[in-house]
Amino acid sequence: MHTFIECECDAVVIGAGHAGCEAALALARTGRSTMLLTLNADSIGFMPCNPSVGGTAKGHLVREIDALGGEMAVNADKCALQYRMLNEGKGAAVQSLRAQTDKNAYHREMKKVLERTPNLRIVQGEVAEILTENGCVTGVKTAYGGIFLCRAAIIATGVYLNAQTITGEAVKDSGPNGFSNATLLTRNLTELGYSVRRFKTGTPARLDGRTVHFEKLPEQPGEQVYPFSFLNHRVPDVQTPCYLAYTNEKTHEVILENLDRAPMYNGQISSAGPRYCPSIETKVVRFRDKERHQLFLEPEGADTTEIYVQGLSTSLPHDLQKQMYRTVEGLEDCEIVRYAYAIEYDCVDTLDVLPTLESKKVSGLYTAGQINGTSGYEEAAAQGLIAGLNASLKLRGMPPLILRRDQAYIGVLIDDLVTKGTDEPYRMMTSRAEFRLALRQDNADLRLTQIGYDCGLVTQERYEKFLSRVNLREEVLKRLHSRAEQKTANALVQSCGGAPLAAGVTYADLLRRGISLSAVCETFGILKEIPADVKLSCETEIRYAGYLKQGEEQIARAKKMEEKPLPHDLDYTKIEGLRLEAREKLARIRPLNLGQAERISGVNPADIAVLMIYLSIK
Repeated sequence: MHTFIECECDAVVIGAGHAGCEAALALARTGRSTMLLTLNADSIGFMPCNPSVGGTAKGHLVREIDALGGEMAVNADKCALQYRMLNEGKGAAVQSLRAQTDKNAYHREMKKVLERTPNLRIVQGEVAEILTENGCVTGVKTAYGGIFLCRAAIIATGVYLNAQTITGEAVKDSGPNGFSNATLLTRNLTELGYSVRRFKTGTPARLDGRTVHFEKLPEQPGEQVYPFSFLNHRVPDVQTPCYLAYTNEKTHEVILENLDRAPMYNGQISSAGPRYCPSIETKVVRFRDKERHQLFLEPEGADTTEIYVQGLSTSLPHDLQKQMYRTVEGLEDCEIVRYAYAIEYDCVDTLDVLPTLESKKVSGLYTAGQINGTSGYEEAAAQGLIAGLNASLKLRGMPPLILRRDQAYIGVLIDDLVTKGTDEPYRMMTSRAEFRLALRQDNADLRLTQIGYDCGLVTQERYEKFLSRVNLREEVLKRLHSRAEQKTANALVQSCGGAPLAAGVTYADLLRRGISLSAVCETFGILKEIPADVKLSCETEIRYAGYLKQGEEQIARAKKMEEKPLPHDLDYTKIEGLRLEAREKLARIRPLNLGQAERISGVNPADIAVLMIYLSIK
């Protein structure tokens, strides 16, 4: 095939899903000339599964992306149909914001942002090869022979590499939602030193909302919570409702009687699927004693009647799908617009990737999103932002950005991937973050916006708003630590079931006694002009002050270990005292510091002690 030079730029981003969009914006917004290559410009920012943003732990990621100067939170707020706060009855550390969004609007708005961003050009085309010279990226070649010369490339191909969709006996070479797959890049990745494996995910059917009996189903209304972006202050007053439904004995019978036609159980699918978002077949087989499974009926958009049935993902044949869906109360007469399917795709082993998301084998080559074995739009967007920002920092001759586990959920996500690896699609959860009490949604800007500003991604306008919020928060905390009027405070405490006060108290003391800030504000007529999210952040800080102080010791120890670097060329085979498994794992992963080394599976405390002694001798 004839090749030709398309153009020369600083960086090329391959793929325009949630990872690719954030990566391209991070590069372009920091002044790097960027090419965004996508298989189909109509799939930019596309949501092939649930059109929602956030959720347990994922809401934390979205707010962190926003705090660093990313786009996902801003775009989600533009297109939100409904907001809810998950785990609201639990502690602040695990409460997570979630929004049902308009799928088509999300795509249109994200595409519009990309098209209007200086230094960024969008090109439709399939990438066939990453060009390298002396172990460094020099360009990207498309299937049509076009060459984009560059010094950095970010692969954010999502689930498109050699993708196959599977529905019953039918297997189709296709990406999600009928989009074309990418068939040429996997071989090149193997040649570049990546270990490639096969993962699986899936999606439920979309129903025609006109054929659903919503009147039979419990309504799940939206809530007046705070929005995703720190740039916004409130959510819409009117929100679109979602609905609850449940499988039943008849639903389970259809599945169990037809397992011979279920690709998950007849040997047709053998790749690893998501543990925490299983198909309905897996749920029914695994939990045979469970009488029903909860489903959520959620709108795909404001301009369509399509309904997404969360919790009923399947790869059963079309005839069985219709039979199964119609066993659910409220769906007795439902018509399917888009049938459910499973999708298998190629991804890489992230033990081949540095904490910057740069390849260990090729300088200037980064991977982000589902190609790194993760699941979810939020995990993808977080990686895209970090990969794009690190590529930009490297091009500018600046130190890389590696967020620690005590700094951000993004730090936990990436550290898990590059230190422990994953044998199944990785999903972020609050339980993965050992410092989760300090990594709350409400303080994401306090933790990360200064970092984003120092890296050049946070704009001056956003930074000034951040400083104003910091000052306002400090002012509120100061006011809450001032003395409350004794008589009124005593009456409030006793009305809440407390013993009479023996001495004067501050407003903060009342909060520590379990009285809500809203009750304190209403009783004393204070903080009326303060935004709700600022008050919530201050209330949380006061309530958990003791626990946060205890956690500081653990964080200090973790930082100390992270500050002890390990030489990149260290020969672990020659260190006496290290167990064989530890030598193999350390040589394979090549941790950057002792902190990362002690988190490697197969490296125990005794091995870390040997390393510390060895380093002190050297």
